[in-house]
Amino acid sequence: MKFKNTIIALVFSVFAASGLASSGMEGQPAPDFALKSSTGENLRLSEYRGDVVMINFWATWCGPCRQEMPLLDALYARYERVGFNLLGVNIDDDSRRAMQMIEELGVSFPVLFDARKEVSELYEVNAMPVTVIVDREGNVRYIHQGYKPGYEDKYLDQVRSLLRE
Repeated sequence: MKFKNTIIALVFSVFAASGLASSGMEGQPAPDFALKSSTGENLRLSEYRGDVVMINFWATWCGPCRQEMPLLDALYARYERVGFNLLGVNIDDDSRRAMQMIEELGVSFPVLFDARKEVSELYEVNAMPVTVIVDREGNVRYIHQGYKPGYEDKYLDQVRSLLRE
């Protein structure tokens, strides 16, 4: 029983610490970065200034990431033409697995590769997936750690709100 309570306390403290670290980023300018995309071109976050941007950090080994990606793609398809962009940042060491997964899922939003984990460190990513929503001025407005069914409704509300600003 004591071991079980220790594990529960440890898990809680890890989630609490990672949540506090990331929440300090809300309201701050989103750190700029450039990464190679699935199309071969380099994309830079600052090139999207003026748009609402969702940055979704994911990995092929992450079950919730796989579950969430088609829902994110639908959000992207629906709002891309009105100033919304979505950048999927894959953290796998081997981009071939990521390419296979995005083809399998039919993802249309740009996918960037962070094999060296420099951008995920810049954004203090400690869980998978992590979704960061940036406003038109380039400030981090919302951070979501993990994914559970229903989170996409929060994303939708937040994106719509930022698009109206």
